Amino acid sequence: MEDEEQLDLASRLTQDHHQSLKLWLRMLSCTVMIENEIRSRLRTTFGITLPRFDLMAQLERHPQGLRMGELSKRMMVTGGNITGITDQLEQEKLVVRVPDPKDGRAYSVKLTPAGRKAFASMAAVHEGWIEELLQGVSGNDKTQLIDMLSDMKQTLRTTP
Repeated sequence: MEDEEQLDLASRLTQDHHQSLKLWLRMLSCTVMIENEIRSRLRTTFGITLPRFDLMAQLERHPQGLRMGELSKRMMVTGGNITGITDQLEQEKLVVRVPDPKDGRAYSVKLTPAGRKAFASMAAVHEGWIEELLQGVSGNDKTQLIDMLSDMKQTLRTTP
């Protein structure tokens, strides 16, 4: 009897593990599908890449500007990637590097007025695209998914 209980416990753990893996792959699949569609639409409609849009979104949320290291951390990419993206946006006069008042050796990146205007236009269209792509999910289901994923995120933050 004891061996049967242990076997049953092991099979439940395997099932849970399988279910967790299935959930992760499903979330990843949905994310990749949405991201690929948004990448394509940004490129076609605005001639901009998703990383450039994301950098501008970070700066829109922080009008005082962000240091390159902070942008790298927030976007979860290397400093070299941030430098390249910033260089491109700076050439297009959408962002500007300004000396950091706290550290004269460092720079903060800010949106220019033209950058704020361009981002506002893109963000409004982007929001419509997301709404369109998720229109098949009811409001109640969206709320429930947001709550569940928020709980998951909190659990992941506290998991060693």
